[in-house]
Amino acid sequence: MSNDFIDDLLEALSFSPDNIPLRLRIAKSYFDRSEYQKSEEQYLEVLKLDGNSIDAKFGLSKCYFRLKKTAPAEIILEELIELDSSNIEYLELLCYCQLEDGNINEAKETYQQILIFDTSYKNADFDGVLRMQTVNDKEDTLVDEDAIKFLKKPTVNFLDVGGMNDVKEQISLKIIKPLEHKELYKAYGKKIGGGILLYGPPGCGKTHLARATAGEINANFISIGINDILDMWVGSSEQNLHEIFETARSNKPCVIFIDEIDALGANRSDMNKSAGRNVINQFLAELDGIDSDNDGILVLGATNTPWHLDPAFRRPGRFDRIIFVAPPDHAAKIAIYEIMLKDKPVESIDYKALAKAAKDFSGADIQASIDVAIEEKLMQSFSDGIPKPISTKDLLKAIKSVKPSTKEWFTTSKNYALYANDSGLYDEILSYLKIRK
Repeated sequence: MSNDFIDDLLEALSFSPDNIPLRLRIAKSYFDRSEYQKSEEQYLEVLKLDGNSIDAKFGLSKCYFRLKKTAPAEIILEELIELDSSNIEYLELLCYCQLEDGNINEAKETYQQILIFDTSYKNADFDGVLRMQTVNDKEDTLVDEDAIKFLKKPTVNFLDVGGMNDVKEQISLKIIKPLEHKELYKAYGKKIGGGILLYGPPGCGKTHLARATAGEINANFISIGINDILDMWVGSSEQNLHEIFETARSNKPCVIFIDEIDALGANRSDMNKSAGRNVINQFLAELDGIDSDNDGILVLGATNTPWHLDPAFRRPGRFDRIIFVAPPDHAAKIAIYEIMLKDKPVESIDYKALAKAAKDFSGADIQASIDVAIEEKLMQSFSDGIPKPISTKDLLKAIKSVKPSTKEWFTTSKNYALYANDSGLYDEILSYLKIRK
């Protein structure tokens, strides 16, 4: 489409700025030329004139998807689907958004909904991710196995994680470098993967780091919690655990992330019931049992209370790397604020001042302070509907209202580091506390 055509439309618009059909035509023209930012601007102008315009809302959602703004795109699409639940175009774009975010289960449900309304619908992009071969490899079927539901493809990587350079390097040696230099590792008989235990105060990015690890190597990601494994029926918990590991073995390279692993691998000497001990024994067998082929699998465990973990987990070949994930330092706080404020309406921000003011803050505390500032700006924006930019002053004020969540953890961990540290496991805690003085 020529520049002259759009220039003519824009000139006509200057004489009739409230002409909604004309603005929609301009927005579509920009979209067809892949000028998504300009298209977005026109659709937003239409919605200022008519907040109920279906065409503008759908067009805006398409722009957001192209601009990688999947969250607002999904919000708009869900609103449109409430009005017309059988619209294939809405459902299809929603499915693309969900896949972009790595939400496989949600995408599967949306795809199933599409097939309900249109049994002849075909989409190679969806089939490649949301369909899998059956056991006999004769026909395709939508993914519906309980273990498979945990598989995801993260869209974040190490660039989305502020700081933690030492931790990233340790993870790199376990899974990233081996995949890049397979022959070197093979020559030394070194397997790809293994186990890394991440411990530290809550909210310091252990879960985010695990997801970014999978994204860094374009690996499958399985995130499980204690509720995904434990079952009231005898033997079912062990079977659940086995199926999850088998799923990972069938989808290498794969990162398994187990949150609150202390609840799953609590010290067996503290247990009165055999059921809990059986689950731990099954877990240990999956990690390094004779029948367990875990080459290409990285198991990341996270805990806030490593002192409750069974010592058998710390044996080489299981979780042989135990890494302290400390609260972010000054440079990491700057990086976290920059990442979290990206694409938000902000004025010129003094990130150094924010990092200095956020003393003892975890990553979650930083997110909380940003949320407080955003809520204040939302209140100010309700009157005219125009987003107000966030300033350094707003964020400094918000920081004062958030109490650091790490202090209580260090009070508890200090006692273990001082009086129950025979193996030197908690030396990093003492070193951190010494530096902080």
